[in-house]
Amino acid sequence: MSVNTIFNSTQKSAIQDWSILDDIVMGGKSASTFKIDANGCGVFKGSISLENNGGFSSVRYKLQKIEVKEYTKVILKLKGDGKNYQFRVKANSEDSHSFVAPFSTSGEWQQIEIPLKKMYPSLRGRKLDEPNFEGESIEAVIFLIGNKTTEDFKLLIEKIELE
Repeated sequence: MSVNTIFNSTQKSAIQDWSILDDIVMGGKSASTFKIDANGCGVFKGSISLENNGGFSSVRYKLQKIEVKEYTKVILKLKGDGKNYQFRVKANSEDSHSFVAPFSTSGEWQQIEIPLKKMYPSLRGRKLDEPNFEGESIEAVIFLIGNKTTEDFKLLIEKIELE
């Protein structure tokens, strides 16, 4: 089985293709950042606020279109803070909906495997009555936190691969 590395963080990793999208787009007060740390890891961190009907932060990595027909899963190498997150993909970067896979972090380095066909369609936090991911390509990957609670968070992202 071939492996396609979507992101492999190093100190030289370019972060211009990563962008933050927090609940401020709808009046919320959550705030987050994405940086490469001294060890070369991608660091997505911030704080979630429920003020003004807020409650989420996300970071998006926009890609050149990657054909995914020959792959069955995404593999994430990361270290979280014991909180729950979502990994999302967009088949087309202009789509309003994403395909979602929730995951939990342990506070230790983890390798998380997500079957592409188990990723369900969602728009603004609501599951859509449509089929799970059957796409032929992806143009964006997203990490999102929104646990309906006020909290600080930190997620270290080392690698994202298709297998």
